[in-house]
Amino acid sequence: MVDVSLEAKQAVKVHKALGEPTRYKIFEILIKESNLCPAELENRLESVALSTLSHHLKQLTDCGLLDSQKKGTFVYFTVNWENAKKFVPYLLD
Repeated sequence: MVDVSLEAKQAVKVHKALGEPTRYKIFEILIKESNLCPAELENRLESVALSTLSHHLKQLTDCGLLDSQKKGTFVYFTVNWENAKKFVPYLLD
C-alpha cells in the first residue's frame, strides 16, 4: 500500500476541482477580482445556474482554494492565496 501524505491528497483535490472548466473559470475570475458573492460571479459566467454555481463554489472551498465569509445575508468568496501559491502557482502569473 502506498503511503500518501495529506499534502499530496490535497493537491489531488485541488487539481481535480480545477479540472472542471466552470470551476477553473470561477477561480480565474476570483484571482482578478476578490470578494465576490455568487450573484456577482453568476453575472460574469455564461449560462451557469445559481444552484450549479453554488456546487462549484463548494468544491473550490472544500479543496482549500477559496475562502468564504458571510456578511449579512451574503457570502463572499476570495482566493486562499497560501494554498493557491502552494498548489497552483502557475495560475497566478
